[in-house]
Amino acid sequence: MIRRATILTTSALLCHRPDQRSRSRNRRNECPTKRARKCKIHTTKFLDVGDVAGHQASSFEIYRTFPTNAPVVHGLKIKETWTRGVSDYVDNNGPGSIYTVYAFENGDKLFTRGPVLAHSGGPGTLSGTTVSYITGGTGTLANIRGIARTTGHADPKAGMNET
Repeated sequence: MIRRATILTTSALLCHRPDQRSRSRNRRNECPTKRARKCKIHTTKFLDVGDVAGHQASSFEIYRTFPTNAPVVHGLKIKETWTRGVSDYVDNNGPGSIYTVYAFENGDKLFTRGPVLAHSGGPGTLSGTTVSYITGGTGTLANIRGIARTTGHADPKAGMNET
């Protein structure tokens, strides 16, 4: 079975290409992670690079849960997400790389990886855009492939992240 998906985290679409046994129409599901009721930045490490003022390399881990009104992807409710990544910013401008694991209520998982492009949103804040590849999944999502597009705003030192 071949499945292709596109997830826009701020307003997601999941387009399903059915196999030969199922001729159902494409599905569209909204998946805004702004619905996350609990978002916690577990680990953040900042290292001053030292070449120019404001140049920092960092690593981070963000955990989100959806206790109510969970987003639905391909008929499955997202229970939690883990995003882990690294960044190389000068005054909150620059590239990064993330890996995200989406865990669903039924135990299935969806995996993505991709680059981040961040730009300063003012002192200490940033906005970022990602275009991540869906690299696979488990259970009913085992053969899923596609692209996950996200946008977000953050104040990394204050521990605020909204995607």
